[in-house]
Amino acid sequence: MRSAMAEEMLYEKALQQYLSDELKVVNAHLPRRRKPLSELLGEEHPHVVCSDGSVQSFKRKELEFLAGLLDEEERQKLPVPILLEVGHDEGEAIVRCREGVEEKVLSHILEMPLVRTESGIRIYRPQLSALRSVLKTTTQYVFSAPIT
Repeated sequence: MRSAMAEEMLYEKALQQYLSDELKVVNAHLPRRRKPLSELLGEEHPHVVCSDGSVQSFKRKELEFLAGLLDEEERQKLPVPILLEVGHDEGEAIVRCREGVEEKVLSHILEMPLVRTESGIRIYRPQLSALRSVLKTTTQYVFSAPIT
């Protein structure tokens, strides 16, 4: 007979596997590979190919707006689309960033200083709406469901 703790661990493992599989379906729209802004600016029809085989096109106007905020080195470092991770707390999102270029872009658009932490840049629902109204095609939602 299994202990209650062992049963709970099995349940947690099964739940994580289920959520992982479900999140793969929900996130099928994500790009297989994000491209640097500098690369997209050089394409006639800027786009990325998504995990489900579809194509996500970017408006040149948005790409040029982003380019106007950054120097050449930063354009090479900014991955597009910018991923907005939405989790179990629907009131906020996390922007994962390696280089900090995203911080510069978001701070400019939101007209406020933002803090980049180890986990990324935390933005809240009103900021998320403002950001998406400016960058409709160059941002993309990622859905996550951490189990604690």
